[in-house]
Amino acid sequence: MRYETLSEPLRVTTCHCRFCQRATGSAYLVEPIFPLADLRVTKGAPRTYDHRSEGSGKIVHVHFCGDCGTKLYMTFERFATSCGVFAGTFDDPNWFEINGANAKHIFIGVARHETILPPGVPTFPRHAMTNDGAPEEPVVFAEARVVRPGGAGPVG
Repeated sequence: MRYETLSEPLRVTTCHCRFCQRATGSAYLVEPIFPLADLRVTKGAPRTYDHRSEGSGKIVHVHFCGDCGTKLYMTFERFATSCGVFAGTFDDPNWFEINGANAKHIFIGVARHETILPPGVPTFPRHAMTNDGAPEEPVVFAEARVVRPGGAGPVG
């Protein structure tokens, strides 16, 4: 399987939900978000697994390689014109920037303990918006924070 993106990401979501923890086998998913029209599969045809989001109740379509099982990208019932790419599947997973202007951390309420949250990046206990599309209020830390049982505390 091969794919390409035709633009810079619209934003980058770092998701700490249990589904993303299981999907990546790690503490979180780094997920650059693109217009769906800017993602093109160039070799092969992905298979799709449909998952009902515990957060929104909407369907998340997980597109993966049928040969090796690698999860490549997701499309969403909730956001029909967008897709989120599993960042680790890019040939160079560092080609796009992550900063306070283009990124957010979601589901920090269930983040793995000892995860470090960067300063200047909006964070949310759950989703960044309600199911009806209303924005949630972010928390932006001035200094790096460590997720600890009961909340995020200062580093050190």
